[in-house]
Amino acid sequence: MNPRCEAIGKYVVPLFRSLVAKELINTYNLTQVDAAKRLGTTQAAISQYINSKRATKGMEQLGDIVPKVQAMASQTAKRLANKEITSDEATVDFCKLCASFCCK
Repeated sequence: MNPRCEAIGKYVVPLFRSLVAKELINTYNLTQVDAAKRLGTTQAAISQYINSKRATKGMEQLGDIVPKVQAMASQTAKRLANKEITSDEATVDFCKLCASFCCK
């Protein structure tokens, strides 16, 4: 695995999930429990995302890709909030995002 893929797995996946969680709670007024169900994780994980105890390490290494992650997270959160997709289908959004970084 190349370093770019390692960085994506280690930093971008948690950042994406964190941004989606924050969007579900702050924009769509979901509870932590509801956000966790929609995102396919636990309420404790959502709490850690909201309180920036998860997914903040290594952000400086991401630089120019952060806006792209934020945009995809916002779209994914909207689709989750509107029950247009399941948590499994949200993973596909991330896979598309990841592929866009790797296949330049």
